[in-house]
Amino acid sequence: MDIHKNARLTPQSRALLVDRVLSDGWTVAEASHAVGVSERTGWKWLARFREGGLEGLADRSSRPRRSRGTGVGTRRKIIKLRRAKLTCRKIAGHVRSSRATIARIIKAAGLARLRSLDGPPPPVVRYEYGQAGGLLHLDTKKLARIDGIGHRITGNRRGQKRGLGYDFVHVCVDDHSRVAYVEILPDERGETAAAFFRRAVKWYEQFGIKVQRVLTDNGTCYRSHLFAAACRDPAVRHLRTKPYTPRTNGKAERLIQTLLREWAYRYPFRSSVERKQLLEPYLHFYNHHRMHSALADLPPFSRLTLNNVLRRDS
Repeated sequence: MDIHKNARLTPQSRALLVDRVLSDGWTVAEASHAVGVSERTGWKWLARFREGGLEGLADRSSRPRRSRGTGVGTRRKIIKLRRAKLTCRKIAGHVRSSRATIARIIKAAGLARLRSLDGPPPPVVRYEYGQAGGLLHLDTKKLARIDGIGHRITGNRRGQKRGLGYDFVHVCVDDHSRVAYVEILPDERGETAAAFFRRAVKWYEQFGIKVQRVLTDNGTCYRSHLFAAACRDPAVRHLRTKPYTPRTNGKAERLIQTLLREWAYRYPFRSSVERKQLLEPYLHFYNHHRMHSALADLPPFSRLTLNNVLRRDS
């Protein structure tokens, strides 16, 4: 039973008040003062007992006996306007109702959040090219430069050095094998991205992997003439993701998450140089030893057979 936190009486104490008046001969004033309520309250509970017995001493609903509800037609109009992505304020102006009423109706309809207006998320479409080099995924990630242990480790934001600039992590991962190539570069301009891509292609070639396609987002560096020229030289087809759908380049996004968790943010680096020095050993671990769930818990290089790849010692 839910009882108001400031209530002086419970159903049991109300019954005691009534019993003292009707059975023990107490006056209503005496019985009321004994339980700490006014005489008027005592008369109220006595009247409710005479009207409904012990059940009359229970708490009643605070809902009004009569209320003017929102009609079905109005509710439908509210939901229709909400699906058109109108705010509660604008809907209230259209239907001449309070914002609280509008908010309650759209919440009951499951439309309180804007993302719920777009309908169910699209089904996950998984794909994988059948051979290494069939498709490379490229992306970049900006990391703040380091000069001393930061607040992620110490928890103290005082004395932070600002204005140090950023390093840009350029990542490349093969769609079939998940073998990754990563560099830390000073920017993400077109010439930098183009040079990185050329080095990545040569790096994969030493393992016998001929790159056929590359997938990037619509970042400025990937839309530059320099990057287009870098794709033409080895006759690589350049594909770009659909705008505002980063999941299309999901393998690169997933690699970046792994790098942040297991390399960039895992250790208390004192400088950006320390972080950069650990990148190559981590990439060797990632490519040759780290279990990958999409590869039956085998490392990426396990998909490169001796027939078409000159494998490095692991």
